[in-house]
Amino acid sequence: MSLSPDIVEVLARARADLRMGLGVVIADGTAGVLALAAETLSPARLADVLALGGEPVLAVTARRAATLKARPYDGDLARIVLPSDASVAWVAAIADPADDLRAPMKGPLVAARGGGAHLHRLGLTLAKSARILPAVVVLDLPAPQRFATEHGLTYVDATSAAAVLETASPLHPVVSARVPLEASEAGRVHVFRPEDGGEEHYAIEIGKPARDAPVLARLHSACFTGDLLGSLKCDCGPQLRAALAQMGAEGAGVLLYLNQEGRGIGLANKMRAYSLQDQGFDTVEANHRLGFEDDERDFRLGSDILKRMGFRAVRLLTNNPAKIAMMEKTGISVAERVPLKVGENAHNRAYLATKARKSGHLL
Repeated sequence: MSLSPDIVEVLARARADLRMGLGVVIADGTAGVLALAAETLSPARLADVLALGGEPVLAVTARRAATLKARPYDGDLARIVLPSDASVAWVAAIADPADDLRAPMKGPLVAARGGGAHLHRLGLTLAKSARILPAVVVLDLPAPQRFATEHGLTYVDATSAAAVLETASPLHPVVSARVPLEASEAGRVHVFRPEDGGEEHYAIEIGKPARDAPVLARLHSACFTGDLLGSLKCDCGPQLRAALAQMGAEGAGVLLYLNQEGRGIGLANKMRAYSLQDQGFDTVEANHRLGFEDDERDFRLGSDILKRMGFRAVRLLTNNPAKIAMMEKTGISVAERVPLKVGENAHNRAYLATKARKSGHLL
């Protein structure tokens, strides 16, 4: 029946469950696992997992495994065997690098090898998409469908889920309205909503830019601390205001405000990265210690919005070559890169230098 959830809706439930501390069942045929997010794991649920027997593991990304000196036998992830007396504190210490410098010796850690890891990988992908730490307690299940039914848990078909998670969720326009802005009184805000239940994204249109010529455009990722609070740790706020001001001065443009806080890892994880930076790690090292890549954003969102608004070519306000490459790859022609070099100060100088040196930003 159409009243039953499809795989996109099931994945939205699974993300919510992981954020709340519930387990989800991920299965591929008769093979299946119970997966619980390390960040939201409770003592009672951990005790229940251990009581089920078997060999539960904590799946972490290869980035986090490198910090832990754990063997990533599965290439992009490691399956760390939980000791029989494992506690929530032990799981948290492995998953969260907050106390790595205070207590660097976590082991000896035993990494599982052999057998398939694709269900563990899917669990990590779900955790990332839920904007929580990419670390998942996983236990093999002999009868996954029955287990999910008996315990009222969300059941995720791995094959269907993988296909969905590899693609960007389609975006649909919800509403647009005129909003006079400081940068230009001729402002209009368009709201786009993804099908997967994720956060909405916005397009701020200045004037009436022609659809048959390259439009002055910026892909701007949301930055609560920089855009709203005026944080000096980054250059996001000055870039946002400078881009809008330039569009206002030219009389036309479109700024895409994408809700991908902290390069796609979410505000909570971004604050974790800031705490690690206070310990002496640079922005890239902090992301890696948390288990993330340098940049987890999906710039296909920007391309999708531009196409839906009728644009096919841009003059892109950016210092990031990755944005240019993704625009070109997804069918948006970049006629010109327009530099946006603003906002450097004593607090973010090292951060900007790291972006240039390690992430290729043109600064």
